[in-house]
Amino acid sequence: MPMKNLGLSIIAVLILALLAIGIAMSHGMAYLLTVIIPYVAFAVFLAGFVYRIIKWGSSPVPFRIPTTCGQGKTLPWIKTNPVENPAGFWGVVARMAQEIFLFRSLFRNTHVEIIDGRPVYGSAKWLWFFGLMFHWSLLIIVLRHLRFFIEPISPLIGALSAVDGFFEIGIPALYLSDIALLTGLSFLFLRRVIVPQIRYISLFTDYFSLLLIIGIVSTGLLMRHFFPADLNAVKTLAMDWVTFSPVAPQGISAVFYIHLCFVFTLMAWFPASKLMHAGGIFLSPTRNLASNNRMQRHVNPWNAPVKVHTYEEYENEFRDKMKAAGLPVEKE
Repeated sequence: MPMKNLGLSIIAVLILALLAIGIAMSHGMAYLLTVIIPYVAFAVFLAGFVYRIIKWGSSPVPFRIPTTCGQGKTLPWIKTNPVENPAGFWGVVARMAQEIFLFRSLFRNTHVEIIDGRPVYGSAKWLWFFGLMFHWSLLIIVLRHLRFFIEPISPLIGALSAVDGFFEIGIPALYLSDIALLTGLSFLFLRRVIVPQIRYISLFTDYFSLLLIIGIVSTGLLMRHFFPADLNAVKTLAMDWVTFSPVAPQGISAVFYIHLCFVFTLMAWFPASKLMHAGGIFLSPTRNLASNNRMQRHVNPWNAPVKVHTYEEYENEFRDKMKAAGLPVEKE
């Protein structure tokens, strides 16, 4: 079954690629892909994203359930760790910043092996390193692509592109983010295919998301280095999308249509996939809550009302029996 999921995802991506090639050969279908589908895909992405965020945000969280490590805030003479075990708002902000920008939880990931009949835990930083490499390089590439959607181009985007292509490898220059993205993607894909435990729990959706991103990156590199696209036509099409006046371009290679097909599919697929962790991380109660249970009592609002039997009432009811049994009482 695990390898069946991989096979099905490969077939699905190949069908999308063949569909895009067919679209490139028909002006009417090209109009559909470049004029109609972009807005449909963006609408599905936006509506799905907002729906998932509202659904998560409206879920009640009656308990403080942060996953923390480090000493929490307690007696004044005990040194605390305000970031690892935050008791206030700014500690949570610092902790979330580490989670979002540095993948704090993944950095703490460990692997376990059974050696001589006992579990041995060790460091597992490769997943953190390549995951961080993948996400940051993907962010840089997305920011670089903003040059197609704004006019004039922001100096910050120009500076980012200059730094990214600093080594000027080849003509056109090979961006460092492209190399990092391919490296990170290769690791994540091979890990899911080669490691038996990961392969066993991998679903069609896991492979499909990875292969879609690999397809987008691969076709983008092909257009940049082997099948150059008309950048003026691409820029015109992107600006037409922004101004809501798109026109189907002429003389664009089939690789560009494959690239667009993968991008729009990923946009529509995004809210229903595990890629939504990009928004869900902000709403995770195990990360965004302060660990202040020692300072403040949190009562579960779902508790059914119960009749409370105080100790005073208990003693009044059983005082004679307590005295006869030799038990101390507060009132004689």
